[in-house]
Amino acid sequence: MPSTQDIESIHMRDWRWSQAEKIAARRAFEQALHQDLDTVMRTAKERIAQITKPAELWDIEDWLGDQRRRIDRDYDYRYSVLPIVFAGMIRSGRLTENDLHGIDPAKLDIIRRIASY
Repeated sequence: MPSTQDIESIHMRDWRWSQAEKIAARRAFEQALHQDLDTVMRTAKERIAQITKPAELWDIEDWLGDQRRRIDRDYDYRYSVLPIVFAGMIRSGRLTENDLHGIDPAKLDIIRRIASY
């Protein structure tokens, strides 16, 4: 993960996003979010189907709470942090660089550098 100093030196807060970039960013963000939510739902259904004891319900509740907190933490669509969010998604395999088609190459280069940390 890049240090705060590295991130501040990039000045992402000052980036300007064109309308086309905003559309491309939203498309990629929503794609990753929907895939992640689909995975959580599929896994939850599988886990529920395997329940044999009432106490196991609470294990699923805890797991779902963990998943919700992770998703809330990982999916932040503020433009000031979106490059870091995209870098994390690339690093985790939820997005590829091709999914970010339409975003300025200079921004993609920064995202790529952050993802490599």
